Amino acid sequence: MLTFWGAKHSYCDRINRRDFLHIGGLGLGGLALPELLRARAQAGVKSGPRAVIMICLAGGPSHMDMYDLKPGAPEDYRGEFKPIHTNVPGFEICEHMPLQAQIADKLAVVRSLQWVEPMQHELEEVYTGFPQAGKRPCFGSVISRFGKGHDPRLPRFVSLQPTDAESPMYVGPAHAALPVPYVNTATRNLVLPQRMTLDRLDDRKKLMATFDDLRRDLDARGSMHATDTFTAQALEMITSPKAREAFDIYREPDKVRQRYGDKDAKYSYVSQKLDSPWPTEKFLLARRLVEAGVSVVTMRVGSWDQHGNVIQASGGKNIFYNLSTALPLLDRSLYALVTDLHERGLDKEVLVLVWGEFGRTPKISQGGRDHWPDAGFALFAGGGLKMGQVIGETDSKGARPKNRPLGPQNVLSTIYHALGIDPAQTLPDFTGRPQYLLDEREPITELL
Repeated sequence: MLTFWGAKHSYCDRINRRDFLHIGGLGLGGLALPELLRARAQAGVKSGPRAVIMICLAGGPSHMDMYDLKPGAPEDYRGEFKPIHTNVPGFEICEHMPLQAQIADKLAVVRSLQWVEPMQHELEEVYTGFPQAGKRPCFGSVISRFGKGHDPRLPRFVSLQPTDAESPMYVGPAHAALPVPYVNTATRNLVLPQRMTLDRLDDRKKLMATFDDLRRDLDARGSMHATDTFTAQALEMITSPKAREAFDIYREPDKVRQRYGDKDAKYSYVSQKLDSPWPTEKFLLARRLVEAGVSVVTMRVGSWDQHGNVIQASGGKNIFYNLSTALPLLDRSLYALVTDLHERGLDKEVLVLVWGEFGRTPKISQGGRDHWPDAGFALFAGGGLKMGQVIGETDSKGARPKNRPLGPQNVLSTIYHALGIDPAQTLPDFTGRPQYLLDEREPITELL
């Protein structure tokens, strides 16, 4: 039986996707994948941006200790880390990220982001540009819908750690993410069931076709048509080796995998032990997927909710100890990903974005920092954007933008513009009312 491991998801009508396909899939050899599959790839050689890797540092990464250090601030603000110079004048970052310092000319950081959500860990602004109450589709589904090119052997949109914030909403279930919660389970789900030959599969396809008219007559909502689409795409994927090869990171030479770091690397979150796994292999898998032709890959990495009282309650030291174990891992992963894309000639085609749902309080509290939506960062790489620059500035204590205040929709608008998608386009929501892709449609012009 073909299955895909991971959490269940529901439609807005509360019908579970797995149950829905069991009802509508007619038992195609136990095929449980169809509703997840999308398609998108290169149609010839691409000269411009065509794909995005979005790395979400969920929990609220500390801008004050990563990309916006304030060495001149009072002691209870500036923290323990020192800034270091990079290969770009005026572009300084944390001392625990020396590898990124070597490739700052391939990076651009925005230091003046602000979020609408006040204090909660709602990732909707990261994935949609809107607060949770906005009920908007995630950017990956938008790119799946409006992006150019189509290769049914590959998904358009892959999430390497699915979250509820990645809902396609009214863009439609055909543009939902393919969830891959664990790297080593991906390829085993892209094979035919045991004893299922291509000839037998073709017979079942013909049988399914005989039911098409009846199913469409019974379907008043169009859901069955979507299921037919997913099934066709699923069949394309499992009968072609391209998807299996893209998901198989062990096709990479040892030296390439080693460049990304130890697959068993761990860091300390709130304790004094290295007990939290770092997802090294997801960075390599993301590169393989966009190289093969996937349009959007998202992942959540690390734990960044560094409250002092939580650290103390867990017997930990402080935010600086925890970050000193996590930042070098992030540093190596980003260095490997960005460098790898450049060496493969993909830096103009693939845009990398790193950010979280907000920053952290400038003032240290009980050895930690709390939620702070008034200031934070976004790190960009590649995608044909202008690299080697710092955009925006916060005040002397890192509390609020001093100039060039920007928001999540500006970030996503920049991505849409880079991919040739007009954010002023509209889609009808569930009530039939037209909704713009974004309300704040100004991109970050310095990057373009």
